[in-house]
Amino acid sequence: MSDEEEFLDKLPTDLIFRLPPTFDDVADERRHRKERLAAALRVFGKFGFEEGVAGHITARDPERTDHFWVNPFGMSFKHIKVSDLILVNHEGKVVEGRYPVNEAAFAIHSQVHQARPDVVAAAHSHSTHGRAISALGRKLEPITQDVCAFYQDHGLFDDYTGVVTDLEEGKRIAAALGETKAVILRNHGLLTVGDTVDAAAWWFITMERSCQVQLLAKAAGQVVPIEHDNAVLTHEQIGNDLVGWINYQPLYDQITREQPDLFE
Repeated sequence: MSDEEEFLDKLPTDLIFRLPPTFDDVADERRHRKERLAAALRVFGKFGFEEGVAGHITARDPERTDHFWVNPFGMSFKHIKVSDLILVNHEGKVVEGRYPVNEAAFAIHSQVHQARPDVVAAAHSHSTHGRAISALGRKLEPITQDVCAFYQDHGLFDDYTGVVTDLEEGKRIAAALGETKAVILRNHGLLTVGDTVDAAAWWFITMERSCQVQLLAKAAGQVVPIEHDNAVLTHEQIGNDLVGWINYQPLYDQITREQPDLFE
């Protein structure tokens, strides 16, 4: 039994408990993914994860699985609506939408989606603390409960050669990601993936915060790490994509109530 199956088996049967929806109609599933994508971009904007035109979140199309939906180049995360999203094919061409694609978004995300057919969504941005950790060329350490979601479950792309516009560089990033949920891109930032947009977005948010905590704790003094066996156990408890999806729901509720225009 997988970690997610064990989690579901423990849920109460007589209480309301939200779970990721399933779809019989591909159009409904596409609309759902686009709505979650627009909402995630708004959340990233609210949290200050923008740095000029850098940063992108992608969602695989449920029908054309070698295509993905992504935010347009040069548009603020804070303003993006469902109708602004663009669909990009495996050649980097915009096949639906009115705006161009960020070249780096295609170079990185196309290779991640190709290497990981289990991944629905990927998130990358130049967040402040993610960049700080990436400048150290280090991975996250098991020093808090929350960061154990990434214990033995994130990689390090230990190289930097400039803005990623080459597919070969995207392939190298995908290889560094491997089968994990996240990768730290040295001198660059963070990238996370998930089997839903919600999970990918949550992993990015909590990874960015974990970077901040690690920097603060190490600046303050000697940290006390969580022992290996306990870190492994905690990862089993909080590190699967279903738990990531559940953790993200309060943020989704907040942003959609505050900014309902994102559905337009």
